[in-house]
Amino acid sequence: MSLALALLLDAAFGEPRAIWGRVPHPAVLMGRAVAWLDRHLNDRTRLAGAVACLLLVAGAVALGLLLAPVPGAEVVAGAVFLAQRSLSDHVRDVARALRLSLPEGRRAVARIVGRDVAALDAPGVARAAIESASENLSDGVVAPALALLVGGLPGLLAYKAVNTADSMIGHRTPRHESFGWASARLDDLLNLIPARLAAALLWLAGGLRGEWRGIVADARLHRSPNAGWPEAAAARALGVALAGPRSYGGALRDFPWVNPRGRRDAGPADVEGAVRLIWRAWAILLGLALLYAALA
Repeated sequence: MSLALALLLDAAFGEPRAIWGRVPHPAVLMGRAVAWLDRHLNDRTRLAGAVACLLLVAGAVALGLLLAPVPGAEVVAGAVFLAQRSLSDHVRDVARALRLSLPEGRRAVARIVGRDVAALDAPGVARAAIESASENLSDGVVAPALALLVGGLPGLLAYKAVNTADSMIGHRTPRHESFGWASARLDDLLNLIPARLAAALLWLAGGLRGEWRGIVADARLHRSPNAGWPEAAAARALGVALAGPRSYGGALRDFPWVNPRGRRDAGPADVEGAVRLIWRAWAILLGLALLYAALA
């Protein structure tokens, strides 16, 4: 029931500026902790990175255990760390901006993706927004929901700490290739089940479009062991091709297409369709939470 209430609170209020404009968001505080560890422990070895990851998880679990007895703490923390409302708002903003102009679309999508956007055409902007919607449904909604359900407040905070670390130091750069290895691998492990559950939710939300075996096959083409699952399901549901070649740091990466027979001319209407799709998936997740609460 705490999870169901948290899902509803997040959907209703998202990330209110009246609060987070005055005090730092907990995710920002986690980011500061990761940055501190990066500055003080990073000797570019896997051992130091593993120690940093262990300290993050231990601190998050300890804080969760301390706050767990507070009435309503799980609901409030769940609403804070679930990202359904903010995700849908940001993705919808891309569709609106793209309808105005291509430069506006590029600026909007740059807020939610890490790839180079300067050379993206309009379909490339739309595909990037759809990929972000599907991937972040997994690690921004489904994964923290499962972490809260399985591990309570300590589990939720531990997951978000690892996910934050992965986003900051889990990159293959000279500084973080070794130091971020433990955080990146642990994040992959923690997202194995959520990514596949998110794909199933999107498949159901899309009216079971496409065979599940096709989604599985497409997911295995993706460079990520997890992101390909929700992307493959969203691609089938919307009838578009996703992933494919894109540029990072000025270098073009020739990634394979997901759902290669889908349309490659995605546009604002497809981005809006992706927003509706993730809300239907959210509704199914909410229904499952309520069912679990009734049966527990």
